[in-house]
Amino acid sequence: MKARHSTLCVEEAEDVVKELRAALAKAGISLPSRGLDPVSLAREAPCPLVEWGRCSVETARRIAAAVVR
Repeated sequence: MKARHSTLCVEEAEDVVKELRAALAKAGISLPSRGLDPVSLAREAPCPLVEWGRCSVETARRIAAAVVR
């Protein structure tokens, strides 16, 4: 049961990262690193965190503006 839950968590997180990439691309925003946080995957029963990546101040402003829309 734990393994199945973990698998579903990872699959869901991967799907969300794809959705986030597509939404950011549509808004003309690119982040240097987006994906699943490797540390959160290392747990016995992983339930991953989505890592947004580091970005410039300008990119952060563009993200904030896109979210407000």
